[in-house]
Amino acid sequence: MRWYNANALGLLALSLTACSSEAEPQHAEYAPDESQPSVIEHHRKIPADEHWWNVRGPQMGWMHRHTQQMFPTVPVYRGGQVRNLKSSPMAEIANVAIETPDGPLPFAEFIESDYATTLGVVIVHKGEIAFESYPRMQEYEKPIYWSVAKILPGAIIRLLEERGQVDISKPIEFYVPRLAESVHAGATIENLLDMATGVDCAENYEDPDSCYYRYSEAIGDNIRSENAPDNPYDFMATVEIERTGEQGTKFVYSGATNFLLMWLIEEVTGYTLPDAVSKEFWQHIGAENDAAYIAYRYGIPLSHGGFIANHRDMARFGLLYTPSYNVVSDKKIISDEHLQALLKGGRPGLRNSRYQWGDLDEAGYISHGGWGGQGLYIHPSKDIVAVFTSYTKQDFSEVSTQDAVLKVLHTVFGAE
Repeated sequence: MRWYNANALGLLALSLTACSSEAEPQHAEYAPDESQPSVIEHHRKIPADEHWWNVRGPQMGWMHRHTQQMFPTVPVYRGGQVRNLKSSPMAEIANVAIETPDGPLPFAEFIESDYATTLGVVIVHKGEIAFESYPRMQEYEKPIYWSVAKILPGAIIRLLEERGQVDISKPIEFYVPRLAESVHAGATIENLLDMATGVDCAENYEDPDSCYYRYSEAIGDNIRSENAPDNPYDFMATVEIERTGEQGTKFVYSGATNFLLMWLIEEVTGYTLPDAVSKEFWQHIGAENDAAYIAYRYGIPLSHGGFIANHRDMARFGLLYTPSYNVVSDKKIISDEHLQALLKGGRPGLRNSRYQWGDLDEAGYISHGGWGGQGLYIHPSKDIVAVFTSYTKQDFSEVSTQDAVLKVLHTVFGAE
């Protein structure tokens, strides 16, 4: 049985039949997401004694779309007039063949099929929506973006660097004095940005004695034990672990490192991270909606994996990295020098990306993916932004939405 969403099919039909590149975006008539009994039933399925985000199947999809119902959040505020994205549908996107266990399907059919778990997809080319569909959600809903969120503190630190407010060659304690006696003391901002601090606080939700397990308890992204650290600031300032290597030599992926970048932003600007994201980005991109961060405890945002926004607003943010930035912003926020720092790749021996982005695609896409199937892909010179969300089936049998979107991008816009 295929799950067809009336709004999604209406949007798809509009995308395939629209004939003008100047067409205004067509939004389906409002329809409620679900009934109250359905909401109650989904809430009853949220686990209390295990990691909620580890649940798979349609319940995972529901939780990805309704995180703001489940946990405290802190807002990221929009501002000014909404900058509507014009619609310029590209039929060739819908028709790209995606391989499935029973043979190829056109991309537009694939994302609606039982082989996929796609929640939504928006692809923007030269500042206009080339494809948009929401097979398993309503267009107005705001899903969570897990590790995609890591790029936001990285982007803000680059802005502060360009303004002379941060020198990435300085050690973290220069800006965050409370870390002067910590294991992180001496680690430069550059090595924090590259996740190469020489401190092994790698993501680990299994070992209760590990640095990351305890950090995740402190920030609330883990099941808390009776002796869980009260908050991540105290924990990161006092955690008693040894350095495992020389900084700048080994990449160790860690949300805890991203938290330290957030802490730096707070110390330098006096803003919380949500306020900094509001000030630097969401106030300027003509966003349709406020965004948000999960904030499990004390209003502390989950900087490394708790960002919540609708697809078109994430695409608007992505446009800041393209020549079409002026579709959404009156000013050029992401400088050419900023882009070059991302596109020239990382330092030898480390990840081939900078400022918390994921690996640089061979075709020239900067990107970051997220737990359970979200992603933001941007090709600055080709003026492309792609945003997608999905979830994981119970048996992991889904055909990857990420792989399908990448095939579309490489097929329609070229692999180089």
